[in-house]
Amino acid sequence: MNPITIIGAGLAGCEAALQIAKRGYQVKLYEMKPVKFSPAHTNTDLAEIVCSNSFKSNRLTNACGLLKEELRMLGSELIPIADLVAVPAGQALAVDREKFSKLVTEKVENHPNIELIREEITEIPKDGKVIIATGPLTSEGLSESIRKLIGENDLHFYDAAAPIVEKDSIDMEIAFWGDRYGKGDSSYINLPMNEEEYKCFYQALIQAEVATLHDFEKREIFEGCMPIEIMAKRGEDTLRFGPLKPVGFKDPRTDERPYAIVQLRQDNKEGTLFNLVGFQTNLKFGEQKRVFSMIPGLEKANFMKYGVMHRNTYIDSTKLLDASYQLKEDKRIYFAGQITGVEGYVESISSGFVAGLNCCLDTNVEFDKQTMIGALASYISTPNDKFQPMNANYGILPELNNKIKDKMARYEGLSNRALERIKTYKQLT
Repeated sequence: MNPITIIGAGLAGCEAALQIAKRGYQVKLYEMKPVKFSPAHTNTDLAEIVCSNSFKSNRLTNACGLLKEELRMLGSELIPIADLVAVPAGQALAVDREKFSKLVTEKVENHPNIELIREEITEIPKDGKVIIATGPLTSEGLSESIRKLIGENDLHFYDAAAPIVEKDSIDMEIAFWGDRYGKGDSSYINLPMNEEEYKCFYQALIQAEVATLHDFEKREIFEGCMPIEIMAKRGEDTLRFGPLKPVGFKDPRTDERPYAIVQLRQDNKEGTLFNLVGFQTNLKFGEQKRVFSMIPGLEKANFMKYGVMHRNTYIDSTKLLDASYQLKEDKRIYFAGQITGVEGYVESISSGFVAGLNCCLDTNVEFDKQTMIGALASYISTPNDKFQPMNANYGILPELNNKIKDKMARYEGLSNRALERIKTYKQLT
């Protein structure tokens, strides 16, 4: 068997390389640093952690905590390194960034089955199996090669996404189903606001703190989609003539037209997740939770994903990949990491684990959707016209057979079910 080529030595690429190498296969791992750096990277080591040093919660009533435990059980190579260099952070797994990258680099460099090649690669190899794991800041040259491979319209360079909430956390005593003027199939959840509620929300929105963009993002980020907080600052009534337009609705509680209305649209096939229509935003995550929870009906909302507006190269995986992260039209090629539309460090490691594992098998393994590893793979490979990158969350798991109202008890039940299912894959380790 020819060496397996991996392009990109971030978290996904390194996990994939180590999974393949420990199974006895040869790997050629390409990393363009230090020959060339992306705008956000500065460290010459592999698996560089950029935005935060947190791998999120370790609790098994947290989706990312569940994902980490699944990976530990299956023999992830990077999660134990993160555990080894953990720093105090309560119930979260936070790491010493430099030590983490250094240890990953040493493990990769010292593995006899891995050849680390420090150069930029701009063309996808024509022979042998390939994993493309170049992340959200894929270089211009390789982006063009990927575009030629998958098609002009299936590669995205900017991520402008609205927040997503768990359906069960929406107050349906306030919300109602329906479409404007009663047309359509009543597929939207609507949250009516009176004048006082709207004005309080409006003031909080225009005063909320925004996230800091990189210089390379500021130049183009607003060309195709305006953040809701920028739109709001154009005037108090701007949103009421835009995404919060109340025309064509009646509040069932008053039988009158609301002063403003927020619409939520189904975000996944199962109907467990809904996004806030028109709420693309650059607010800090804590501010999103505070301000958007002021919307009547969202006071107790569980935000499964916050809105983002940043540079993020990713493919339309829902059209292109199967749940093993394999390219449907070219079985030689797999994708892994944030370029697939998974979002987050642990999620990237998960995709690298699955892609690397499947490169070693005669028949691909697709993990059960009842596991978090499988649910992520299913989410990015299930047809979805409104596809946007997604992190681990309980909303993408199938519901339990028995309905549990208490959130923590429900999450515990989902985690217990997932870990039982993971045990059935132990032979793959």
